[in-house]
Amino acid sequence: MTRIAFYAPLKSPDHPVPSGDRQMARSLMGALANTGLGDVTLMSHLRLLDKTGSAIAQARLRGEAEAEIARLVDHWQGRDLALWVSYHNYYKAPDLVGPRVAAALRIPYVQIESTRALKRLGGPWDGFARAAHDAADQAAAIFYFTAQDQMALARDRCADQALVHLRPFLNRGTLPDPATGGAAGPILSVGMMRPGDKLASYRIIADTLACLDAPFTLQIAGDGPERPTVAALMAPFGDQVRFLGELEADAMARAYGAAACLFWPGVNEAFGMSYLEAQAAGLPVVAQDRPGLRDVLAPGTYPDPQDGAPALARRLMALRDPRAHAAACDTARAHMQARHLRPAAIDTLRATLAPLIRDAS
Repeated sequence: MTRIAFYAPLKSPDHPVPSGDRQMARSLMGALANTGLGDVTLMSHLRLLDKTGSAIAQARLRGEAEAEIARLVDHWQGRDLALWVSYHNYYKAPDLVGPRVAAALRIPYVQIESTRALKRLGGPWDGFARAAHDAADQAAAIFYFTAQDQMALARDRCADQALVHLRPFLNRGTLPDPATGGAAGPILSVGMMRPGDKLASYRIIADTLACLDAPFTLQIAGDGPERPTVAALMAPFGDQVRFLGELEADAMARAYGAAACLFWPGVNEAFGMSYLEAQAAGLPVVAQDRPGLRDVLAPGTYPDPQDGAPALARRLMALRDPRAHAAACDTARAHMQARHLRPAAIDTLRATLAPLIRDAS
């Protein structure tokens, strides 16, 4: 039985904490399994994430990686493993395992979503940044999700390495039922409540709500350590804001189905799974014009971040018109159907991986 190895050094697909990264890892495993190239095996649960730039933590993780490499090579030597695929190699979580195991087993090594962060060289993540760069050099092909990632990958491309655009996608073959909330439905925001970029988006949301000149209802799906801060930001709006908490997939689908639009500014989002889920349900998206988001959002009007909260408020108000709302819904679903469902991803993966497996056999 031919097998494809899969590994995610940042977060395993079966990690207990939900995230867009975990969801994409699961989607990738599903798409790879449907290419017809082999069964997909999750090779390791080892997480190689150093959040703080700690030399001690990085040394410990390198030691754990060495032990994992030895275990995997011993276990898989002589077995029918045709290809190694690693997802999300970057300077805080470099793939220390995949290149070494693939080389020892003499199988092709491929990456999906890899970044080359030269600006991190010389800093607290210097060793990990170099390791991520070296791992990217070993890949026969790198699939990238966004145009921003492609620029750095092309700049530092190794030899004749293939760079392939794999559009972010939902792990489903068809669109869900369309949302029924209509233009009068609640605004929906979806995001973890944690420090940094996520909290920055919540601050922009609060600033935008203060600019609205008509009553509104906002529902927020998400939770996290900054929940008290987010609650304080939303307190001035009273019962116009409702906290849904962290939702499982079925409840999240119901929230999309009842909403009028998704409102998430998108500060430093790589691309954002919630944008894909919302548009699949036919929700227009109110977001700022930012790198990453441009790779997944349907054609429409997205204000420049410099235009601030008033521009976002104007977009929310414009979508209260039923005809404008209906047109935006249709555009969102057509965009998802054509570009961001599993069949398109399967075709892209198969076209690149099949020759690699064939040539290595």
